[in-house]
Amino acid sequence: MNYRKIFPVFSAANTCKFSVWAPKAKSVHLVTQHPEKKYKMTPQKLGCWSLKLDNISPGTRYKYLIDENEAFPDPASLSQPDGVHEASEVIDLNDFEWTDQNWKSIPLKEMIQYELHTGTFTPEGTFAGIRSKLDHLKELGVNTIEILPVSQFSGKRNWGYDGVYPFAVQDSYGGAKELMRLVNESHQQGIAVILDVVYNHFGPEGNYVGNFGHYFSGKYSTPWGEPINFDGSYSDSVRNYFIQNALMWCRDFHIDGLRLDAVHSIFDFGAKHIMQELAENLNQLSEQTGRRHYLIAESHLNDVRYISPISKGGYGLEAQWSDDFHHAVHTLTTGEQKGYYMDFGQSHQLSKAIKEAFVYDGRYSEFRKKTYGSSTQNNPGEQFVIFNQNHDQVGNRLHGDRLISMTDFENAKVIAGAMFVSPNVPMLFMGEEYGERNPFYYFVSHLDEELNRLVREGRKREFKDFYDDSADVPNADDLQAFENSKLSWNIENDTEKSAMFRFYKELIKLRKEHPVLKETDKDNLRISEDGKFFTLERWRDESRVVVFMNFEDKQRTGKIPAHIVGTLTKILDSKSFGRNEIAEPENTEVAANQEIMMPENSMQIFSNRV
Repeated sequence: MNYRKIFPVFSAANTCKFSVWAPKAKSVHLVTQHPEKKYKMTPQKLGCWSLKLDNISPGTRYKYLIDENEAFPDPASLSQPDGVHEASEVIDLNDFEWTDQNWKSIPLKEMIQYELHTGTFTPEGTFAGIRSKLDHLKELGVNTIEILPVSQFSGKRNWGYDGVYPFAVQDSYGGAKELMRLVNESHQQGIAVILDVVYNHFGPEGNYVGNFGHYFSGKYSTPWGEPINFDGSYSDSVRNYFIQNALMWCRDFHIDGLRLDAVHSIFDFGAKHIMQELAENLNQLSEQTGRRHYLIAESHLNDVRYISPISKGGYGLEAQWSDDFHHAVHTLTTGEQKGYYMDFGQSHQLSKAIKEAFVYDGRYSEFRKKTYGSSTQNNPGEQFVIFNQNHDQVGNRLHGDRLISMTDFENAKVIAGAMFVSPNVPMLFMGEEYGERNPFYYFVSHLDEELNRLVREGRKREFKDFYDDSADVPNADDLQAFENSKLSWNIENDTEKSAMFRFYKELIKLRKEHPVLKETDKDNLRISEDGKFFTLERWRDESRVVVFMNFEDKQRTGKIPAHIVGTLTKILDSKSFGRNEIAEPENTEVAANQEIMMPENSMQIFSNRV
């Protein structure tokens, strides 16, 4: 397929080409504001319309007039400075001076990912606010930030999954140029940027694309809105729309990778799945730019087809999230068993999640009432992103409570340790690194009050599997839901936060530098459990690591494996990072069969080489 750019493109100074796909229209005019002028567009193949205009400068507002009837914003608008219902703004994506020419991205296996929401990460709630915290992230050791969706949505407060202009950067965050500045400065700091994108639906307010073309499919359904038409009549141009979107982010914004939201709700029964076509196009772009651009799927299917090579019948994405790791560690430490948590809660499941990422890899799920998942045996750990928390798992709780609020300070450290000693790619949720206790709620700010009412009712239905009918569900459109979700920071003046930050910093350093822990090889790993006490061993060549994790509220005893040759030295002890003082771990040397006293809720790591 001959793909084409569909957003306004400047070819010379003040010369701009406009293109729009509108097969439903008999005529299309471009209507500018200030001054008000109307220009007739020329029909092209496959329902496309185009127009090249001179004397058009960035900042010009415009809409498309369909059949001399009603005018709508551009479906591929690059900027909506006055909101989702108003005119689009012409901007020049090439009008930015990049200084990251030597940037080559971060290999997937080396990533320490950090998920953040622009609006609540800092008091400012902007891309500039994120830039002000890059030094914090660099000190922590994070080398990749994963930003929740930034496409234009209705109002000023939203997680981002209600976007209706996939090409336009949210104006309240700072718009396109501020996002470019963030990416540019992140690269200068050695930090990659992954952007969360939504290709399974459009949001409910300001969604005008259906007036132009056949963007939606009536064959399927999603929980959030009409599904996208990737395999029906007229789908070629719909596929082009989203492929161009992915290419724009990586080519024009220098984004290092895309996190693809809920790919299980992207339906395509054509000969070539849209996921495969996205992967092929991003691979071609990588060849042109000399930079690797990653595609990371979020899926509820536990299906390795998404990350298997195209040559072996897969879709060729680089990685996918594993909810199973979160569910396993969450249920083990909180005891929760409602909803999808009913499938978890056993110690051996955490062992499996640490090594294999998927617990349900072709096993029967009581919650789903069916056999579920596929084996990860042939996939290295670098293809799975794991986490103890994320925006969904925190924000979709009734009170947005974080894991540390459900467990305690000491247990939270062991939970973190379990993630970093696994061979999978670790991802933190913003604030986790210092034990943030502020909640993270679900929030919206639709201009249409009827939509806000529907959101409130929908949230109550979503919680029925986890809470009884009397539960007081917070209003997502309440300003306080947003304000209370902002990070508190103030790390230096809080001994608990400082200790947790030091602990995470040390874990990340070990993960990045230790010759064993930085590997993503699952074969050189053994793990066993006794109740909630775990013994993990990993090795590479002559290097060995033994990890004891005690999730119990009582002292346990670990034993160094009998086959260990020579001595091991303690290189990390979670109890050394206390609220009142931070001490270096004792220079303890141990040998085979030696017993190790493990206090309640603690973790220790031993190694024969650092």
